[in-house]
Amino acid sequence: MPGAYTVSERWSARKRGGGSNTGATVEYIITETTVGTPSADDDEVIAALVDASPATWGEALIPRVSYDVEQIADRIWVGTVNYGYNKKDVGDIEYNFDTGGGSQKITQTISPLSVTKYGTNAPDFKGAINADGNSVNGVDIIVPVYSFSETRIVDNDDVGAAFKSALFGLTGKTNNASWHGFSAGEVLFMGASGSRHGKRGDWEINFKFGASPNKTNITIGTISGISKKGWEYLWVLYEKSTDQNCLIQIPKAVYVHQVYESGNFTALGLGA
Repeated sequence: MPGAYTVSERWSARKRGGGSNTGATVEYIITETTVGTPSADDDEVIAALVDASPATWGEALIPRVSYDVEQIADRIWVGTVNYGYNKKDVGDIEYNFDTGGGSQKITQTISPLSVTKYGTNAPDFKGAINADGNSVNGVDIIVPVYSFSETRIVDNDDVGAAFKSALFGLTGKTNNASWHGFSAGEVLFMGASGSRHGKRGDWEINFKFGASPNKTNITIGTISGISKKGWEYLWVLYEKSTDQNCLIQIPKAVYVHQVYESGNFTALGLGA
């Protein structure tokens, strides 16, 4: 049967810090009042300390981050409660992003980007880049890729086999509906990594994403009305032509491939 305890703050044992060390340490005297054999259950003493001490301290509402007890007599313990901001709580979120973009080789100037020709009777390659009459060699450019990650503290009870399986199943997939302000097809889930804090602690999970914009009404050469979602792959089929009294390569057809499956990102537990 659980024991009964009284908990009172220990006189002259309160400490308070400010600035970059904002926090407080408060000590309590815990006395067992149960008649009979003294209790040896420290978990009961800790529970009594938590029940009697405030969850936050002072007007700044500094959160309680840790506590411990030390037995100093037959039925007496000293309890210490620490308040501060160094603990990561369930639901806390950290964001990181990078707009550095990615490198991509392109073979075609896409309207409305311009091509300026110099030289007498310069052939019109219809936007083909580095064409030599036999092939289109293209050029490497930086394309917009928005890389971002979210790190969340997740309760251990919410990180079971089903949740881990959902993360695994969505890795390498794009969003099948609007998500976090992005249109369907613009976000690629690049995987998650997690670590658990202690034997009974919560999980810190980092979710990694890349975003690339959808495009519509693309014109390539004389081919117009092309649409491409952010992570689809577009390539151009060229044909040889002598319409301009020389052998040139011009766009004949455009292909847009879906190379990533899509999935429901709400299963990530990050909201809509």
